[in-house]
Amino acid sequence: MATTTQALLTSPPYVPPHFTSDSDDDISSPQSTPLHIGNTNNNNNNEEEKKKKRKKEKKEKKEKKEKKEKEKKEEEEKEKEKEKEKEKEKEKEKEKEKEKEKEKEKEKEKEKDKSKDKDKPAEIFVINPAGNLYYNWLFIITLPVMYNWTMIIARACFEELQHDYIIYWVILDYTSDLIYLADMFFRARTGYLEQGLLVKDKKLLLDRYISSFQFRLDVLSMLPTDIFYFVLGIDYPEIRINKLLRIGRMMEFFTKTETKTNYPNIFRIANLIMYILIIIHWNACWYFSFSKSIGFGADDWVYPALDDPEEPEFGQPMRKYAFSLYWSTLTLTTIGETPPPALDSEFLFHVVDFLVGVLIFATIVGNIATMISNMNAAQAQFQSRIDNIKQYMQVRKVSKDLELRVIKWFDYLWNNGKAQDEREVLRYLPDKLKAEIAIQVHMETLKKVRIFADCEAGLLIELVLKLRPQVFSPGDYICKKGDIGREMYIIKDGKLAVVADDGVTQFVVLGSGSYFGEISILNIKGSKAGNRRTANIRSIGYSELFCLSKDDLMESLSEYPDAKGMLEDKGRQILMKDGLIDLDPANIKPEQKELEEKVNKLYGTMELMQVKLKKILRNNENADKTLKHRIIDLERLTGEEVEEDEEEGEDKKEEKEGGGEKREEEKVEEEKKEEGEKVEEGEKEEEEKIEMTKEDEEKQEEEKTDEGGDEERKDEDTKEEKEEEKK
Repeated sequence: MATTTQALLTSPPYVPPHFTSDSDDDISSPQSTPLHIGNTNNNNNNEEEKKKKRKKEKKEKKEKKEKKEKEKKEEEEKEKEKEKEKEKEKEKEKEKEKEKEKEKEKEKEKEKDKSKDKDKPAEIFVINPAGNLYYNWLFIITLPVMYNWTMIIARACFEELQHDYIIYWVILDYTSDLIYLADMFFRARTGYLEQGLLVKDKKLLLDRYISSFQFRLDVLSMLPTDIFYFVLGIDYPEIRINKLLRIGRMMEFFTKTETKTNYPNIFRIANLIMYILIIIHWNACWYFSFSKSIGFGADDWVYPALDDPEEPEFGQPMRKYAFSLYWSTLTLTTIGETPPPALDSEFLFHVVDFLVGVLIFATIVGNIATMISNMNAAQAQFQSRIDNIKQYMQVRKVSKDLELRVIKWFDYLWNNGKAQDEREVLRYLPDKLKAEIAIQVHMETLKKVRIFADCEAGLLIELVLKLRPQVFSPGDYICKKGDIGREMYIIKDGKLAVVADDGVTQFVVLGSGSYFGEISILNIKGSKAGNRRTANIRSIGYSELFCLSKDDLMESLSEYPDAKGMLEDKGRQILMKDGLIDLDPANIKPEQKELEEKVNKLYGTMELMQVKLKKILRNNENADKTLKHRIIDLERLTGEEVEEDEEEGEDKKEEKEGGGEKREEEKVEEEKKEEGEKVEEGEKEEEEKIEMTKEDEEKQEEEKTDEGGDEERKDEDTKEEKEEEKK
C-alpha cells in the first residue's frame, strides 16, 4: 500500500472532465491539498475495479448461464436424441412385432390352407370316359378278354393244345393278368359326371369304384387260382375260368364303337357274327369233352375213335377241333344232319343243344332282320315318296315328259346323297349345335354375298339357320323377268345362265359361289324395278342352290335395325352404280303399309278424342245433377223448420208433402240407377275400343268419391226426415 500511495503522490494529478472549467479561479486553485486528490483517485480506482469486477462477474455469470443453457440444450438434445433413438427402437420393435405377427398370420394361413387342402378333395389325373384315351384302353383290355374267352375252354378240352404250346400260354396268361391289374388302376382313375362336371376327387373315385359291383368281379377275376397248378398239374387250364368275369369291358368297347363308327349297321352285323362264332366254339369244345367222357368211337354220335387205323387223321388236333366245330354248327343251326344219339345222356345233351340253338338263333336272326330293315329305312322311305308322286301323276294325268323329269329329279337326289331333309335330320339337336353345324356348312357361302360382308355375326348366324337348299333340273327357270322377288339365291353347285326372253340366248353363265336376287328382297325405295326381277335365270344342268326368303330376312332384321339400315344403304349404292334408282323424291311413292299405319294412327287418336269428350260431358251432367239434389235437400230442410210451428191441420199437409217428397226421392233414385246403368254401358263400350289411361282412371276415382259423399249425405237427410215425420 505504501508503494501505491507514493506512486500516486508522485504522479501528476488526474483531473476528470467534469471538474475542469475555464475560470481562472479553478485553474489557479492552489488551496487544494494533495490528500484530497489522492483520496478521490483511490475512490475512482476502487469504483473502476468494482465495475470491472462486476462486469467480470456479470460476464462470468453470463458465461455460466450460457454454459448451463448450452449444457441444458445439449442435455435436452441428447435426451431428445435418446428419446428419438428409443422411439426408433420402439418403432423397430413394433415393426418386428408386426413382422412377427404377419409371419404368425402367414403361418396360420398356411396351416389353414393346409387344413383346407386336407379337407379339399385331392384332385388327380382323371381319365375322361368320353375321351379317346378311355376308348383306346377299352380296345387294349378287350384283347385279353377275347383271348381268355376263346382259349381257356379250348385248352381245357383239347389236351394236345395245352401241352404243345405251354410256354406261349404262360406268357399270354400272365400278360393278360398284368393288363387286368392295370385295368383296375385305370378304373380307379376314371372320372364320372356329377351335375354336368367331371369329378376329380381321388377319394370319391375310389369310393365309387370300390362300392360298385364291377369291383367285386374284378377282384374275383384277379384271384391267384394258378396256385392250383401245383396241386392238380399243368393239364387243368380251366382253373383260370375266373378270368372270364371281365367280359363287361369287352361289351363296353363294342357299344362305344357302335356309337363312334360311321357304319353302325355293318358293325352290329359283324358283332353278332362274332357272338355266334364264340357260341359255336364253346359248344364244339363241350361236345369233344363229352365224347371223351363217354369214350371216343363208342357209337356214331360221339367223336370217332382216335386210334382207328382206317381213319388215322381223326387223331390229329386240327381234325379234332374241325369235326367238333362242324357238329356244333349243324346242331345249333338246327339243321340236324348228325347221327342220332344212342345213350340217354347223349339225348339230353342233344336236346339242350337244340333248345339253345333255337333261342339264340331266333334272337340273332331277329336282330339281323331289324338291322337290315334299318339299313334300308331311308331307301324305303324315299321309294315310298316316289311311289306316291307316281300315283298322283297318273291320277292327274300328267304328261309323260313332265313325269320323266320328276323321276329323273328324284334319281339325281338319291344318287348324289341329297335326298335327306336337313331340317328333319337336325330337328333333335339343340339350337346351339344346329347353329354350329350351319355355320360350318353355309357360312362361307353366305359371306360371299356383298351386302352381307360386314354384317354382325349374330345376324349371319340367324340367316345361316334359315338357308334352305333347293335342287333344280336342267332347263328349270329359277326366276323370270318381271316376277315378284320373294327370295334370294346362292349357287352351291351347278351352273345357271342369264338368258333372253326367247330362253336360248345366253348373256352370262353363273357358277358356284354366285348369287342373285339380293336387291329385290330388300325392297329399296326409289328402285326403278321395285321388287320385280330384272332378268331370266335358267338352270343349265342339275344345280343346287341355297334360298333365303324375304320373310326370313325381315324377321331377322327386325332384331337388328342398324344392320337393316346398312343393308339398305349398300343396296342403294349398288343400284346407283347400275343406274337403277330414281333419286327424285317426287317419284318415290310411299309404301302401302306405311300409309295404312298412318291412317290407323289417325283413327286411334280420333277415337281417343271422342272418348275423352264423352267423359267430359258425363262429368258435367253428373255435376249438374248433384247440384240439383243439394238444392232440393236445402229446400226440404228450410220447409221442415217452418212447419214445426204450424197447427195440427197443417200436419196433414206436411204428410202429403212428405209423401210427394218420397215419390220425388224414388224418382231421383230411379234416375240415378238408369244413369248408372248408362254409365256402365258406356264404360264397357269404351273398354272394348281402347284401354283407359291412368289419368282418366284417377279422375273417375275422384268423381266416384264425390258422388259417394253426396249419396251418404242424402241418405242421412232422408233418415232425419223420416224421424221428424214419425215425431
